[in-house]
Amino acid sequence: MEFKTSSFLLWLCGMILLLQGISQAQIVRKPIPDRTVVLTFDDAPASHYSHVAPLLKEKNFGATFFVCEFPPNYADSSKYMTWQQIQELDRMGFEVGNHTHTHAGVGKLPKEEVRQQIAYIEGKMNSLDMQRPLSFAYPGYSMSHAVLDVLKEKGYRMARAGGSRAYDPHSDYPYLIPSWATDDTNEQVIFDALKKAKNGKVVILTIHGVPDLEHPWVTTSPELFAKYLDFLSEHGFQVLSLRDLEVYIDFEEAARQLKPDFTKPLKN
Repeated sequence: MEFKTSSFLLWLCGMILLLQGISQAQIVRKPIPDRTVVLTFDDAPASHYSHVAPLLKEKNFGATFFVCEFPPNYADSSKYMTWQQIQELDRMGFEVGNHTHTHAGVGKLPKEEVRQQIAYIEGKMNSLDMQRPLSFAYPGYSMSHAVLDVLKEKGYRMARAGGSRAYDPHSDYPYLIPSWATDDTNEQVIFDALKKAKNGKVVILTIHGVPDLEHPWVTTSPELFAKYLDFLSEHGFQVLSLRDLEVYIDFEEAARQLKPDFTKPLKN
């Protein structure tokens, strides 16, 4: 009898592991190649259009630009992109994502104000006949369950946070995707991070202005940015937008299977 019980328990454990494997396979549509990196750019500084986009096109790299109207100087086209320039990024094939109307700390806002912040960017993009945004980035990494609820009801596929760790589609909730933020002080950290793009994990970088004239503490110099792009190109990295990851990842299935975990590192 003990032998039968032991055999049954072994069988049961095997079935559980098998079902877990099947469940995970539903999240990942096909294996993610090693050296897969996603570049994301925040806040719509002017250098994203004038400097970043041409370099990305030259190397045939994808990217996601998270746009907002950063107060108080968003109308100053020497510091921030115009909406016509943002529209051109969309025409060039880049993903344009939602970063709220005013770079708001949405994690501290009630749901209705969160909806308004997100809807403003959607309205601007729709008026310019741009692709509907599928991705969102948390301004200042301010997040809450209420924001997750709004993103889900509005049909967003994914949202990017911080945390300085690689994205694992099997365990990271798709509205809490981690990333590393670059600046002029953490070059070695970023090069070390790129080594983690393997075994089904994706490295996502958050980049602000190149340079960022109004926020120098998050600036990435053109020289350092070029160094990153050359490294990615020379070492055979696949450089994508967040939207491009849908080839590999079923984000809707991930949202059904996984639970949001705010205890993981989500802020840099």
